[in-house]
Amino acid sequence: MKFRNFPMVPRVVFGRGSFDQLDEILAPRRTGAGFAFLMDQVHRERPLARRIPLRKEDRLIFVDVTEEPKTTYVDALRDEVQEALGTPDGVVGIGGGSTLDLAKAVALMLTNPGSSADYQGWDLIRNPAVWKAGIPTLSGTGAEVSRTAVLTGPVKKLGLNSDYTVFDQVVLDPDLIRDVPNPQRFYTGMDCYIHCVESLEGTYLNAFSQAYGEKALELCRQVFLGPHTDDSDEKLMMASWFGGMSIAYSQVGVCHALSYGLSYVLGLHHGIGNCIAFDQLEAFYPEGVAEFRRMMACQEVALPRGVTRGLSEADMERMIDTALGLAPLWENALGPDWREQMPRQRVRALFEKM
Repeated sequence: MKFRNFPMVPRVVFGRGSFDQLDEILAPRRTGAGFAFLMDQVHRERPLARRIPLRKEDRLIFVDVTEEPKTTYVDALRDEVQEALGTPDGVVGIGGGSTLDLAKAVALMLTNPGSSADYQGWDLIRNPAVWKAGIPTLSGTGAEVSRTAVLTGPVKKLGLNSDYTVFDQVVLDPDLIRDVPNPQRFYTGMDCYIHCVESLEGTYLNAFSQAYGEKALELCRQVFLGPHTDDSDEKLMMASWFGGMSIAYSQVGVCHALSYGLSYVLGLHHGIGNCIAFDQLEAFYPEGVAEFRRMMACQEVALPRGVTRGLSEADMERMIDTALGLAPLWENALGPDWREQMPRQRVRALFEKM
């Protein structure tokens, strides 16, 4: 058996107020070319944008993540960065999972030819990215630690899964997630919770994944099954980190496969799509779904219902194709004979319940 030699984020700073060390962190990387800062546009008029240690050679780009990141948007951002800076000293992503994925993808496309759509899949990237840093302002996706940048392309939703995708530096400042609205905090946090359930109940499970997954699950329970406390932000931020690490040497499962289909066809954000799908998966994750519903009740969050009602036959087929195209996720969930267990009609029936 050959074991995967996965990379990890080599440098991490954690703690309230650690964002203020960003200038010090970037200083050794500066050559005069400038940094490209990609920041979620929700922060455009907020104080955080004014705290970025910009120098005259840098470029601040506010990115639109209203929709899931698209390969065409990555390519356009790559072109904008190249026109402004050539090859920058680095790319810094500041925002939620979609913004972090955009930053990773742009950093990769600055050194790899063609379109980002050419690299959707596993280990297709050939050249190392420019230096890149991630600073999450939402917690749950694990994008800050993962080796993928999830993108929607012309024919599929699939990540740039590569050893070169991992950030070189991450800044984890719990102050940055303090004021996230509760529904968004819940949906993003549930991405972490579902990561852990799928990893811990998958056929790929090993002691490495289990150690991270169990701790992340414990932290999620502390955050979402009780009142908000002074250290809830720290716990959620670390749950996201550990949840991302849990699937680094394992994989997600049925929920994420179905959620990719929902996002690709309906444009649903990943966290909401995960929650809508997971709520219908008692047959696969009975204890996890029951606990998820308790968390939902505790946090007073109501899921959108009937999102696939009235869907055209063509769109339903595209949704099924997208979900079934994620073979590693199904194999982790159900084993090597997953195709026999999940005929198209069964997948269709699950989508119709959503």
